[in-house]
Amino acid sequence: MTTGVLRDLRAALDDGGLRGSFLVRDLDSGDELGLDPDLEYPVASLVKVPLAVATLERVERGELDPTARVEVAPGRSTIPGPTGLSKFRHPAAVAVDDLLYLSTSLSDSVAADALFALTPPAAVTAELRRLGYDGIAVRHLMQDLVDTPAERFAPTETHLAHSLAITAATRGRGHPVPQLDISLANAGSARAFVDLLQGLWRPTTITPEVAARVRQLMRDNVLRHRLAPDFMSDSTRWSSKTGTLLNLRHEVGVVEHADGQAYAVAAMTESRVPAVVQPGAEALMAQVARTLRDRLRAY
Repeated sequence: MTTGVLRDLRAALDDGGLRGSFLVRDLDSGDELGLDPDLEYPVASLVKVPLAVATLERVERGELDPTARVEVAPGRSTIPGPTGLSKFRHPAAVAVDDLLYLSTSLSDSVAADALFALTPPAAVTAELRRLGYDGIAVRHLMQDLVDTPAERFAPTETHLAHSLAITAATRGRGHPVPQLDISLANAGSARAFVDLLQGLWRPTTITPEVAARVRQLMRDNVLRHRLAPDFMSDSTRWSSKTGTLLNLRHEVGVVEHADGQAYAVAAMTESRVPAVVQPGAEALMAQVARTLRDRLRAY
């Protein structure tokens, strides 16, 4: 029965122009169900979750002061964004703890790079390894994500950058666009992120206070157009983080039910459709993730 469901979900993704890596895990029993959960992807803004973990672990050790103010000057960043520090027109001093909110809950990449200035990518990876998480590699700043072919085309020609992203990948997951090459990019798999979510919702090596703060930051996520419509209700709570880069669309999160059950969900996809706006792809991702959760919950 499950084999048939997985086959149907693969077919639905293919029909929708998507390739995907999905994993859903019961956080208490450890039971899980997925599609290609070990396939690595560039993670885009999903990296802001391990960044938050590493920053807060340093705060707990007294290496960083969460109230310390970081100066952010306007006009120095080329990172675009509809909200956050990239829209500021005047100098600002933002506390480290508030940068965490902006980075994680609003996906503010300027705020994330301000945090990376305190804890560089290699140090974030080292912190993950110290905590026992080996499947996520943090290699570069968020600023690097706006140096892709998409920024070199006029807005009416962005589809050309997506066409390059779709057609130029190698069989070994390499890519002439370095941000899409898993050996150069911030990278991880659905399983690696579910493992991290497990550690945040059921802490063992992550400091409990750190885990609680990251859970709250993900609970306050304002980007709720992807998986949230299929996981939010009056009897559930959805906490998550999205990631988007060219033809990549990701989301990882945890759905907590009123009866106490909790499931970690990771959906990482790449589209074969050269278009920026694809609401159908967002809906299909959610449908596949929800079906996996429903099937697992029915066991």
